[in-house]
Order: sequence, then structure tokens, then C-alpha cells
Amino acid sequence: MWRLLTRLFATGLGFGYSPLIPGTVGTLVAIPLFLFLAPGGTWAVAAGIAVVTVLGVPAAGSTEKAMGTRDPKPVVIDEIAGYLVTMAGSPADALHVAAGFFLFRFFDILKPPPVRQAERLFPGGLGIMADDLLAGCYAWIFLRILEVLFL
Repeated sequence: MWRLLTRLFATGLGFGYSPLIPGTVGTLVAIPLFLFLAPGGTWAVAAGIAVVTVLGVPAAGSTEKAMGTRDPKPVVIDEIAGYLVTMAGSPADALHVAAGFFLFRFFDILKPPPVRQAERLFPGGLGIMADDLLAGCYAWIFLRILEVLFL
């Protein structure tokens, strides 16, 4: 039962098993979580980031080991954490939610330094989570810039 719950968590309630673009689908799963946390303010989103990360590292590592492959595609808890980082401090309006989604996906796919290095530097679940958390930091910075310039 514990393995099933761990895998369910690591795969974003199973959405990570999407046959097409599982990382993008995993990020979409994060949107309702952000919308649920956002009324509680930045502290609620920060608490969400902490919980998802603290539970996500061992869940991702365990699922990686069970699947026998490094950073398996169905593991999307890292995308969920990264999107929450992107959205920390943002209002829960459609423009911010969409901009955060596209910015996070851009940096998660591009993996500018040190994002790619973090993925390789840390083993197991920590490496799986680290690159997306850093991609979320890049996206957070650019979202703040867009707010100043356009939003």
C-alpha cells in the first residue's frame, strides 16, 4: 500500500503516465494545487512548496529505483514543485497562471546553468527535484520582470 501511495504521489496522481508530454501534464496538475493554496497567500504557497519537496524527494527516489531508470518520465512531482516555486507571490489570475506555466515549461526544457548540472550532481530523488526547483526560480525571476514591464 505504501509503495502505491508513494508512486501515486510521485506521478502526480498518475497524470505522469500520460503518453504525451508527461512533464507538461504534470505542470498542469500543479495549477489546481496553486489555485487551492493561493488564497492563503505567499506563506501557504511556500508551505505547499516545502511539503511537496520534502515528500517529493523520497517519493521520486523510490519511484526511480522501482522503475529502474534515471529520472523516469512518469515522475512529475518535480514539475509540481517547480511550478509552485514559479508562482510564489503571484496572484491567482488567469494571466499569471498562464505566464507562469509557459515560463516554467520553458526553463524546465531549456535547463540553463546550473539547472542541468543540479540534475546530474545530486543522486536519486534530490537530483530529480533539484533541477525543477531551480527552473522554477528562473521562471519566478522572469515572471517578476514581466509583471514590472507588462502585467
